[in-house]
Amino acid sequence: MKSLPRITALMFVAAAVLGGCASDRGVQQQTSYSTQGEAATYGTIDSIQVVQTQSANSGAGAVTGGLVGALLGNQVGSGSGRTAATVAGAVGGAVVGNQVESNRKEAHTGYQISVRMDNGDYRIVNQDSVYDLRVGNRVRLVDGRVYRY
Repeated sequence: MKSLPRITALMFVAAAVLGGCASDRGVQQQTSYSTQGEAATYGTIDSIQVVQTQSANSGAGAVTGGLVGALLGNQVGSGSGRTAATVAGAVGGAVVGNQVESNRKEAHTGYQISVRMDNGDYRIVNQDSVYDLRVGNRVRLVDGRVYRY
């Protein structure tokens, strides 16, 4: 039983490391605001394109699977055999958890809106919906989203 706190601490460290490696590569919003005042927030839609994106794995499935696998592996054997089973369970659980998370991710439809700003700049904004936006509409950019004006 002395190795259980050590293994638990090891699992928390592994979870923190894997969580730090997680990235979100889904639909990203490009927000760069100009300091030129009101002219920078108003513009006209130049184009709207439909884009398909698939979010990257967050790593939560691998971490959860690794923890469950380590806990189950720790129930097997004794001494160094128990340690080996715990490590094997953690690795196997992480692989299975990552695969389960990958299978649950679905492609997401988004919209890439190109806006010609009143000050001459161009902005590309990615949104999950366009509602009633059409090419040629006057729009305003607020917090990285495009709204009809």
